[in-house]
Amino acid sequence: MPTEFKLIFERLRKILEKHAGRLSVKDESPHSYSLEAAIGPATLEAWGGKARRACIPVAWVQTGKAYLSYHLMGIYENTKLHERMSKELKARMQGKTCFNFKTIDEALFKELDELTGQAIAAFANAGFVTLKGGARERT
Repeated sequence: MPTEFKLIFERLRKILEKHAGRLSVKDESPHSYSLEAAIGPATLEAWGGKARRACIPVAWVQTGKAYLSYHLMGIYENTKLHERMSKELKARMQGKTCFNFKTIDEALFKELDELTGQAIAAFANAGFVTLKGGARERT
């Protein structure tokens, strides 16, 4: 793994680590760091009232061959959060919940840090996940 990728991974991981107290760490390795949470009532409803599993992924960073991927499930079909994103951050999107990085960009990392908090809060407030402590977050 290129040195630049290690630095990017560590920077993106630090963004996620801020939320590890309210979520559960599922994977922690030199190439992947992921957070998950217990399913909420909206997830249970979407699954027809029958739990498929106890937890679902919320956010993770993963090293790939050509770039680092930062996944944030709380932005999926959340138009409010999409409207707040800069065009530069949107340009890093691949799919509906993934951002790809090849270089360090502190301005985008700062925006992603803020977006991560907002997305996790929105995901919990919509009832898709239950955060540790049970309290709702501010969006």
